[in-house]
Amino acid sequence: RRSECVSTLAPPPKEELGAHVQHSVSVARRRTLRLRTRVTLFFAFIALLAGIVLIGVTYGFARSNLLDDDEVAAKQQAFSNADAVREQLTVDPDGIGVFVDDELRTDPGGFAVLSWTDPAAPQSIITDVRHPLSDFPPELVEAVRNGSSATQSATIDGSDYLTVGVHIAEYDTGFYEAFPLDETETTLTAILTALTLGALGTLVLAGLFGLATSRRLLRPLSQVADAAEEIASGGLDTRLAPESDPDLDRLAGSFNEMADAVQTRIEREARFASDVSHELRSPITALSAAVEVLDARRDELPERTQQALDVVVSQVRRFDSMVIDLLELARLDAGATDLNIEDLRLTDLTRRVAARFGEPDIPIVVANGTPDDVALDKVRFERILGNLLDNARNHGGGTLRIELAPAADRRFRLAVEDGGPGVAHGERDRIFERFARGSAARHRIGTGLGLALVTEHTAAMGGSAWVEDRIGGGARFVVELPARVDATHHAGVMT
Repeated sequence: RRSECVSTLAPPPKEELGAHVQHSVSVARRRTLRLRTRVTLFFAFIALLAGIVLIGVTYGFARSNLLDDDEVAAKQQAFSNADAVREQLTVDPDGIGVFVDDELRTDPGGFAVLSWTDPAAPQSIITDVRHPLSDFPPELVEAVRNGSSATQSATIDGSDYLTVGVHIAEYDTGFYEAFPLDETETTLTAILTALTLGALGTLVLAGLFGLATSRRLLRPLSQVADAAEEIASGGLDTRLAPESDPDLDRLAGSFNEMADAVQTRIEREARFASDVSHELRSPITALSAAVEVLDARRDELPERTQQALDVVVSQVRRFDSMVIDLLELARLDAGATDLNIEDLRLTDLTRRVAARFGEPDIPIVVANGTPDDVALDKVRFERILGNLLDNARNHGGGTLRIELAPAADRRFRLAVEDGGPGVAHGERDRIFERFARGSAARHRIGTGLGLALVTEHTAAMGGSAWVEDRIGGGARFVVELPARVDATHHAGVMT
């Protein structure tokens, strides 16, 4: 029944730029990882870094120790074998080749080579035909020929060996022995595999620990967010429970104090609005009765007095409507109104309400699938549709049609279309606020509370309201409601 203003001006370039910046910020926020995810990734990163350092240090230490042990063992065995070769050369130099190949003890997979010159037949004897002296590192061979003993790692036939060269000074010859490193490499591979699996396990455990820790740390923030949402939806008495942790208990206490202050202020303002409305109701009623008496005898007044009377009558009626709307909003804010659910015929109810508000011939379009049998609060539905019709009549150039259509989740939509210039995008949310006026309707009639009441009654029945462009020009005010309203839904929801 009460009207609301609509706007005809497009948003200025500054508002468009602001909307674009706000959209960019919202996109950037959507792309940012959640705090819980970042905490979990931080723990996983620390575990990964520690695992890499641990693997590197442990593997390097193990490799160094194993190779040092292999080198010590190889030197001991090589010098022992060199002593045996020297004795064999002293006892039976002719059988030195057989001795080196068959009787000399070497590691499995290893081999020994003796580079010896026979005094009777000056020639170099290589005791291992499979592995010539050239298989050994040239630096090692050169060092032995110069009268020294040395060790050096080498790759022979694709395998890793530790080679040892011993100079036998009595016969000016060199004994060379190669020790395979396959067992050491296998051990190192097993150590590296174990360390890697351990690091991966640690990484998984750190990630799970980080996830659990982040949940524990963010639980109070989640509780604060949930409590804030409940307060925003009308549950002003929502409070946080005390926490055992001093820092978290301080957060909970500060939040509760803030909620107390907000609740006190809102309730004080609501009582003030209600008290003012009640106090104004009696003088407004008396004033309305007086101006109605004067208006009934307007023919007895001069023309200029009649014009002044018309202004007084219109303003008193507007004031009376505003007080009635304020009283209704005060009751809604206080939760003093309940839902009275009735089984109704949607199409018939819409037609009766339209006729009651001066639109008996308005076209009512019913889309296929629209539920005709509904259960809702009849009085609230009448207030919603009546205010939308008044808004279209006063600010949209008149109502063009009413549309009923189905919606998802067993809901339906009521749309009132007008032939006005429409509503600017920047004002589509604001016009549903109390006393809000569009930039092109600041001097028109209306209390500025009609669409606010539409929002309140719609929310009380679990629905929503918005405005959009009408195809062909004009505004399209849409209300979406459940086909069967839950009677337990709280009717005093604040928006």
